[in-house]
Parts: sequence; C-alpha cells; structure tokens
Amino acid sequence: MEYGPAVRRRKLGAELRALRLGAALTSGEAARLLGWHQSKVSRIETGTSGVKPADVERLLDAYAVEEPELRDLLVVLAGSEGNGRHHWWHAYRGVLPPTYRDFISLESQASGMRTLETSVVPGLLQTPEYARAVTQAAVGGLEDGKLDALVEVRLARQDVLRSNPPLKLCAVLDEAVLRRDVGGPELMARQLQRLREAATLPQVRLQVLPFAAGAHIGVTGPFVIFSFPNTSDLDVVVLDHLTSSLYLERKEDLQAYTEAFNALQIQALSPEDSMDYIAGIGDGV
Repeated sequence: MEYGPAVRRRKLGAELRALRLGAALTSGEAARLLGWHQSKVSRIETGTSGVKPADVERLLDAYAVEEPELRDLLVVLAGSEGNGRHHWWHAYRGVLPPTYRDFISLESQASGMRTLETSVVPGLLQTPEYARAVTQAAVGGLEDGKLDALVEVRLARQDVLRSNPPLKLCAVLDEAVLRRDVGGPELMARQLQRLREAATLPQVRLQVLPFAAGAHIGVTGPFVIFSFPNTSDLDVVVLDHLTSSLYLERKEDLQAYTEAFNALQIQALSPEDSMDYIAGIGDGV
C-alpha cells in the first residue's frame, strides 16, 4: 500500500486527532469503538505509521464525520483514490513516479493553487505542443508511447480548472518563462495566446514579473502552495527537484512562502498590464 509522503501522513493524523477531539472521544475510547489497540490510534495521529483508506473511513464513521468533501480529501491523503474510486491518473501508474502521483492527487483535491514559475509555463496552462516539447526536454530518451502518456497526463490535469467548483489558480510568471523559446516561434506564439485566453477565466489570475523588476525573493526557484477546502491545516508547499519533490508543512514554512508569494504579486505587473506585456512579447515572436 502506498501512503504518500510523510507530510501527508502527519497532516492526516493531525486532522483525525482534531476530529476525534471534536467528537469528545479519548484515543482509548476511539480505539475501543473500532476494536483496536490505543497505540494504533496514537501512531496514526502522530503520523509515525501509515493508515489504510478503509481505516480512515472507519475513523470518520466513528467520529460522525459526514461532509463528503472532507471525507474524500482525508481518504485521498491516506493514499486512496477516494470513496473507493480510481481517479484518471490510476491508468498511468506505470509511467508516473510516486511523487508525481502524489502531486496530482493533491492538485485534484485542492481548492486553490498559488505558484511562482521561473522557467516554464505552469502545467495547467500549457498547450499540447508546448507540453510535449517541455516533457521531451525534461525527460530525455523517452519512447514515443511513454512521451504520449506523460503529455496526456499533463493535459488531463487541466480539468481541475473546469471542475465544479474549479481550482483557483494564481500564478506569477518570471519574464524568462515568456522569453524562453520552447519548440520554436510558432509554438511559442500559440502558447502565449493560450495564456491570454486562460487569464480571462474568473478562476485564473496571471501576473508577469518583468526583468526590469530586478532581483526578487523568488530567484531561488519555483514553488507551489496548495490550499484545501474546509481547513487551512492541510495547506502544503511543494518544491520540485529533478528526481523528487519536497513537501513543506510547518506553519513557519507556509507563512514564509505565503509572504513571499504576496510580495511577488506586489512586485509583479497587474493582471491587466501583464496581459498587455504578454501580447507585446507575442507580437515580437
């Protein structure tokens, strides 16, 4: 059974503990209700051991948690597809590394996503041609079938912007994202037009951080902040590396990255000026 990164176990455990306390149960009483040893409840709540999705369901039943969205999110954090379903990415398990599957599952359940991008267009806003070119460059030597599958995954992820309710996306793009020639001028022109179209969606806010802004707090690299419905305690920062992803959960980390993103939004052009800026770059492609 795959339990996902440790951050998810700890966040899941903390949320289950809060729900137990809300139900006015001690850990011993919860354990007796389920026929478990008290140490099992303690290990789950501290995140020191994984928990099967079925056991999460039993705990939620014991705590009389009925809200479907919250139940589904907590089951997903346990490594399940939620309510016994296999989500679309299950079909790609053979080509997706665990960290990428973890990222997609969090993205699918998040209510908001704030991202700083310094090199490439955010995956949720890429055209098929751009997605193929970036994937091919990032993961060299792929067979055509695997390349096709990874591009399909990238495009399928974009459905979160059309779900009900849709994911709210706030993105700050360094000007380098717009200037980097990925796949040639014609491809880039279409990608820049795609950004302008996406910016008209009420759930999407795009801002450009121009070179003229100089050095900024995001020069150390891109990051993503996921926010979740019902509770801010599940918010998480994700830092991508070449072979893995780092999940930051501490309140101090969340506060630092939230403040950094707020500062970047202030430094960046307004959404309206950003669209004019992108249009100007597109005209010169």
